Amino acid sequence: MDSSSHIDAPAPAEDASDLPRILQGAPDSVEFRKLRKRVIRETRDAIERYGMATPGDRWLVCLSGGKDSYTLLAALTELKWRGLLPVDLLACNLDQGQPGFPSTVLPEFLERMQVPHRIEYQDTYSVVTDKIPEGRTYCSLCSRLRRGHLYRIAREEGCSTVVLGHHRDDMLETFFMNLFHGGRLATMPPRLLNEEGDVFVARPLAFVSEADCGKFARAMNYPIIPCDLCGSQDGLQRMQVKALLDEWEKNRPGRRQVMFRSLMNARPSHLLDDSLFDFAGLMLKEKGEKADEVPDLLG
Repeated sequence: MDSSSHIDAPAPAEDASDLPRILQGAPDSVEFRKLRKRVIRETRDAIERYGMATPGDRWLVCLSGGKDSYTLLAALTELKWRGLLPVDLLACNLDQGQPGFPSTVLPEFLERMQVPHRIEYQDTYSVVTDKIPEGRTYCSLCSRLRRGHLYRIAREEGCSTVVLGHHRDDMLETFFMNLFHGGRLATMPPRLLNEEGDVFVARPLAFVSEADCGKFARAMNYPIIPCDLCGSQDGLQRMQVKALLDEWEKNRPGRRQVMFRSLMNARPSHLLDDSLFDFAGLMLKEKGEKADEVPDLLG
């Protein structure tokens, strides 16, 4: 991707007939234009910063029907339309057999929007509910089964990358989930290579807030489908973490963004993981030798 291009550069004339259908019907307001520009800029920033795109690649863009995945598909479509994303896009919905899931909504939407797509039906719901005791969270097993099918579909479709709609808040919540319950400092990486080493996973919305995803998808009147499998279970640890972050944000607006920036500013020498920093190998300077300047973070 040519880093000399910029989202503020002149774009193709936005005649309604020229825009991809998924971008048509946008509200004509200053507020929405600012929102759209911010979402597109942050999406492109993440793609470039983490080297997600290689010209000629084909991406499998996972569409659940939630606000985040609609925003993801629209943002990637706009970047491609502007000539800023040199990859082919294939939208994919994995229908996991959840009772009451409106299975016609996404196929009809994608057909109407003229978006290349694949709809795959796999009844992982029955597997999850059979294996997980009632009252326990389904998320872990559900996501593993889903990921396995998405890797398979990517291979079948010649896609190098499975693209997911996780946003900034998902990553922050995952960090605190690992901190509070997993005993490790880790979150969802913006880009990773699967265990088999043949498919990338990318999260281009890494810098986009959940609030902006919601505002964007609702303003565009996309047919949002709620997740009634995991979302219907009360007391999930993730919901508790989300409530905690909401309270912090309410008391100190901007706290989420500050905490998120810390994930991009790790200092191994000021943590305790000796596999990342050689504490035992620290050496005193000889007398008269100028010491390296090390920031004092203790007070």
